[in-house]
Amino acid sequence: MKLVVAIIKPFKLDEVRESLSTLGVQGITVTEVKGFGRQKGHTELYRGAEYVVDFLPKVKVEAAMPDALVDRAIETIERSANTGRIGDGKIFVFDLLEVVRIRTGETGANAL
Repeated sequence: MKLVVAIIKPFKLDEVRESLSTLGVQGITVTEVKGFGRQKGHTELYRGAEYVVDFLPKVKVEAAMPDALVDRAIETIERSANTGRIGDGKIFVFDLLEVVRIRTGETGANAL
């Protein structure tokens, strides 16, 4: 089992969610986050004063899935979150040692 974490642009969330659902991913967790990467933020003008926006709004999407789905999920997220512009985001994949469904006590892949 793996935990796939994607940091994407907020307006791409619905597209990513729909494509993962079509793929067979049964549940995701979404968190509004702020951060920066290579773009290091940008400058904006407000009431005549220029200021730097260091942390840009992003969305963090987390999905636990069986190993068999991981490669297709990565391709799906890449395709649906891509705008071709800087700041499209990143995808991280972590090993998932154990999953427990609290309601039933199921463990492992059955808990997904």
